[in-house]
Amino acid sequence: MSSRNVNPVKVQVLRDIQKVINCLVNIEDATGEYLMTLADGRVIDTKGWNDWEWTHGIGLYGLWRLYEITGDKRALDICVDWFNARFEIGTSKNVNTMSPLLTAAYVHQAKLANYLVHLESWAEWVMYDMPRTEEGGLQHITYLDAHPQQLWDDTLMMSVLPLAKIGLVLGRKDYVEEAKRQFILHAQYLRDVQSGLWFHGWTFAGRHHFGRVRWARGNCWITVAIPDFLELLELSPGDGLRRFLISTLLAQIDSLVACQDQESGLWHTVLDDPTSYLEASATAGFAYGILKALRLRLIPKETRYVDAGKKAIQGVINNISDAGELLNVSFGTPVFNDAESYKKIPLTSMPYGQSLALLALTEYFRTLL
Repeated sequence: MSSRNVNPVKVQVLRDIQKVINCLVNIEDATGEYLMTLADGRVIDTKGWNDWEWTHGIGLYGLWRLYEITGDKRALDICVDWFNARFEIGTSKNVNTMSPLLTAAYVHQAKLANYLVHLESWAEWVMYDMPRTEEGGLQHITYLDAHPQQLWDDTLMMSVLPLAKIGLVLGRKDYVEEAKRQFILHAQYLRDVQSGLWFHGWTFAGRHHFGRVRWARGNCWITVAIPDFLELLELSPGDGLRRFLISTLLAQIDSLVACQDQESGLWHTVLDDPTSYLEASATAGFAYGILKALRLRLIPKETRYVDAGKKAIQGVINNISDAGELLNVSFGTPVFNDAESYKKIPLTSMPYGQSLALLALTEYFRTLL
């Protein structure tokens, strides 16, 4: 085929994707600033690639999506190599360390590796041993804190999606039903019914939303997770849960369109606070979710949604450095009691920033096929 017939946009997107991957697997914490020391003496590297945290789980998922769409063997090899190394060492179970099991379930289902014992062990822990809040919510336990009685919007992406996928792969309907219930429960307590956006956290201890902050990256996990969850379940068009989640997603996207920065295509780290800094990892998540929702026909193909997705993708591309680093990414963020604390979180390259950019670019690449 003549080079004149090659779509130059596709070529450039694939180049950007490879740059992002190179940075993903080569990020280093040169100063030790982002190392997490646990009570038992372990030191978790949340920034580098060779450790086990939610940051790595999201990175694996981005690599798997790329492999699904393009057949990129290198992306698959990176995933399998990571699992071989990490499963041999192991880690303690929490909401965030569950996240790599989503990709493990995909790899296992494709018969590219045998992770059966790991899938069973982790899913059974979530079902029966993971701490619960009132009403049976998945308590947002992490390496450093059990966060008693707390629900966070991150949990749907980090633990509930993996549980649902494992349930489908292993034929465990009980896992899938529990995942459905968790989506409903988290929406009940974390969704802001006035704006359609989501609060970062809820606690049953005092029954409040902490600082009532509509944090961008927390919201982006919802924009990513709902389309992916609906794609997994393949519910019938008239299914009640499907209709509920679609309306929930549409309400959120309507608000996102309204608060997107028109010049940059990015969103502010506190979505409804234009004095907070513009943040690229959340923008990548929103780009992925909006484009995917359009592709799956979960939201109408209206100009405002299409334009928001395109602006977001361009904003992500504009924030990828020559070295492939997604710039303007906020570090891992606990639930705070005021918006000012979110605005002070430092910006640094992180695996989840790379992965969210990878997810967004890969979904965008699908629109070019």
